[in-house]
Amino acid sequence: MEYESRDEYIIKKYQQDENTMIQLFVHWCINHQLDPLSLYTRAYPYQEKNEALLKAAEEAAAEPEEIEISTGTLLEILQMFGNDDLAFVVSEEIEKSKE
Repeated sequence: MEYESRDEYIIKKYQQDENTMIQLFVHWCINHQLDPLSLYTRAYPYQEKNEALLKAAEEAAAEPEEIEISTGTLLEILQMFGNDDLAFVVSEEIEKSKE
């Protein structure tokens, strides 16, 4: 494998995995009657709009599909991608729902 094509492959694979993480987050929010855009904005208030998140939310709204994702799995995936702030907001929402 050529060096440049290997780098391109790694970048593409990471982007695919990141999109999967976003889709899982959106479906988890839907399953818990939460707005994924609102939670994301709470976690990252100064960040520009996340186009991948907007697209995933639109697709999920257009074609609702029940995908069961455990909270533990979602938190692990978010942390694996360095989304610790978002994982914290998700944890806060779980605590609220227990009250």
